Amino acid sequence: MDGTTKELEGGDGEFFDAIAHRYDLLNRVLSMGLDGRWRRRAIEALQIESPAKILDLATGTADLALAIADSYPDAEVVGVDPSREMVAIGQQKAADAGHGDRIDLQLGDGQALGFDDDNFDGTAIAFGIRNFPDRLQGLREMARVTRPGKPVVILELSEPDRGVMSGMARFYVHQCVPRIGSLLSGSKEYRYLQESIAAFPSAERFVEMMEDAGLRDVTAQPLTFGVVNLYRGIAE
Repeated sequence: MDGTTKELEGGDGEFFDAIAHRYDLLNRVLSMGLDGRWRRRAIEALQIESPAKILDLATGTADLALAIADSYPDAEVVGVDPSREMVAIGQQKAADAGHGDRIDLQLGDGQALGFDDDNFDGTAIAFGIRNFPDRLQGLREMARVTRPGKPVVILELSEPDRGVMSGMARFYVHQCVPRIGSLLSGSKEYRYLQESIAAFPSAERFVEMMEDAGLRDVTAQPLTFGVVNLYRGIAE
């Protein structure tokens, strides 16, 4: 669950630096092992046609970037994240997996990307947009650097408000996630996770934000009883 904390100031990776060494374990435990499945759905939504150059924004320890490289041997992946420690771990993981030549991980702020317009064949962000102080600006940057006609795909946690499992899901997010995160990471910051999920716009509103950012044909698909939403839009 990349980026699962309270909103961070643009480019501020200090919190993630502090938990970087336990980050992958936290993701597996907090998502109950489902985060890999969610990322695979995001990769499917990218509809990559090799060779391709893909941007993985808020890459964290590069789990999504690695999954893309594993799935598409001809794809080049550029990952951007504000945390120096996360990027360092991701670089080591990419090297260990034999993808060091195809995965380029960089420090950067998703609200001010240092790339030319129309630079990527697809852009993805998994569990990171919630932490942007200016989400609309982040969406505009994703739309700007993505080539016209190519997809922008976003995975983000949500707080389900309907369905037979919604009550259980809300209990897990509000009560279990902060406690488990604090126990495993040694950081009390994980208590803000449920607050950031609750404060995130509804799927309907976020679709409107993506459209306001210049994306078309925007869709939102709930996954795992609505605990996660998979958003997809096309750059113009």
